[in-house]
Amino acid sequence: MLLVIAKSIVTDRAKLYFLMLEVLISSKTRIKLLLKFFLNPETGAHLRGLAEEFNESTNSVRLELNRLEQAGMLNSDQEGNKKIFKVNRGFPLFEEVRSIVLKQTGLNRVVEDVIEELGDLKEVYLTGDLAQGKFSKEVSLILIGNPDRVYLSHLISKAEMLIQKKIQYLIYTEEEFKERGFDPKKSLLLWYGK
Repeated sequence: MLLVIAKSIVTDRAKLYFLMLEVLISSKTRIKLLLKFFLNPETGAHLRGLAEEFNESTNSVRLELNRLEQAGMLNSDQEGNKKIFKVNRGFPLFEEVRSIVLKQTGLNRVVEDVIEELGDLKEVYLTGDLAQGKFSKEVSLILIGNPDRVYLSHLISKAEMLIQKKIQYLIYTEEEFKERGFDPKKSLLLWYGK
């Protein structure tokens, strides 16, 4: 019974974060752009690519990109005939907006409840749709190091209940990870050992 109540509270919290974003930001396109750029601050994207990715008109995406750039949240650079947008890390509320986005996706709980408890871990990368700033019901992680696998499995199960998302993960040694040659544009460094 206690587990059902806890699960309900967590589900309500996730819904609350999403509703807060929708209330604060009435534009679904703007929410998608915030997820895209603030989940992975290294991501750069151009208008047509974003319109295709979001299945939106170029006009609606252009309008929101311009608003975010005017507000100082995004910067842009000209590369050939394309205007490439990136998040402005110098934006005074960068960390706060990123925190909201992480809470909305549940990634803050993954870091707090799983990653920081595993011991011998060097780095953790987010991959898949969330790393690209797209909505996903799954969290895909790559863990670099030698964590306690039994304890990891236990923590993952607990975190999945908390965030109401499936968590997939791969574990590599540092050497295996280097050999694989992962594309940094398709992954996001979520955590690194201090």
